[in-house]
Amino acid sequence: MNPALDQLQPYPFEKLRALLGGVQPAADKRAIALSIGEPKHKSPDFVAQALTASLDKLAVYPTTLGLTELRQSIASWCERRFGVPAGWLDAARHVLPVNGTREALFAFTQAVVDRNAKGLVVSPNPFYQIYEGAAFLAGAAPHYLPCLEAHGFNPDFDAVPAEVWQRCQILFLCSPGNPTGALIPVETLKKLIALADEHDFVIAADECYSELYFDEANPPAGLLSACAELGRSDFKRCVVFHSLSKRSNLPGLRSGFVAGDAEILKAFLLYRTYHGCAMPVQTQLASVAAWNDEDHVRANRELYREKFDAVLDILEPVMDVQRPDGGFYLWARTPGDDAEFTRALFAAEHVTVVPGSYLSREVNGINPGAGRVRMALVAPLAECIEAAQRIRRFIEGRTP
Repeated sequence: MNPALDQLQPYPFEKLRALLGGVQPAADKRAIALSIGEPKHKSPDFVAQALTASLDKLAVYPTTLGLTELRQSIASWCERRFGVPAGWLDAARHVLPVNGTREALFAFTQAVVDRNAKGLVVSPNPFYQIYEGAAFLAGAAPHYLPCLEAHGFNPDFDAVPAEVWQRCQILFLCSPGNPTGALIPVETLKKLIALADEHDFVIAADECYSELYFDEANPPAGLLSACAELGRSDFKRCVVFHSLSKRSNLPGLRSGFVAGDAEILKAFLLYRTYHGCAMPVQTQLASVAAWNDEDHVRANRELYREKFDAVLDILEPVMDVQRPDGGFYLWARTPGDDAEFTRALFAAEHVTVVPGSYLSREVNGINPGAGRVRMALVAPLAECIEAAQRIRRFIEGRTP
């Protein structure tokens, strides 16, 4: 067996199951899960209709490169959404459909990392666990940058030693962040692009939460926005990952894309050709419909705004918690140990959250997720309100 498999840590939800194992929650309370970030809003009917209308394509082998129609709809969406000048994104060279960002982030790392260089894969901490696992299985070492409140829950990139940048092969970014919801400012993205040029590493921007934000007049910038402002029409060393899972409430469609540096994507396409992970044609056609429509996305954001408003109104008087910049998580400070809080809350109120320490790694004696929990506001409004009320009652009952 691949010895790198021994380096993989249990997934956070495995740890959570072990933590809650044997606990008998109150029998008079129904379960409410704020633990898994799986969108629960209704999937768009018109996407389902496009999917079923294309079921005759089940008899067609899909190509790894994907349909021209899908790649063009993605390129046009990037132009509209991130201010990329028309014509910069060549749908044939700068865009590649993928089966969701999780699969793509892992595969991308295998394709990009030079195993002989003893390089680093640098990521935020807390982080999406795929970054770490992909690094280990590609033969690289993960390097964690703490995301602390003092720096707006973003890494302090200025504090990263030069020798780390020199060994860096991939810098993973997540904006809005999982679990913090923090946005990386466009000026910071420009500085990171300059560092990538200086030290020759790739920036892999995981932007799967980019369409969940609060101010309709000010959509958050992304890595492509920074490239556009810099006049970087070749997107050199810059690659972005996007998905329909959160944007369009389509996690089961497994549809996303990678866009950016054409030379990197050319090599990634070669890898994927052997990997055998082409997106089914009917899925591609349904994805075209989703990327071409923004009305359902605006309606989706409004549902999340309503939930954040209601839940924060209940929790802010008793808990250190703030509205994030984006995404659908609350990153709340706990009164005491985060794992103990999670277990006791489950026992008393039948509400499941994730300990922040399970989403982070301890480095130099500090775990930046310790003393916090992640709450995913994905359930219906009434359920989120009920969960918030139970959490408040639980905290008030523990306060002397």
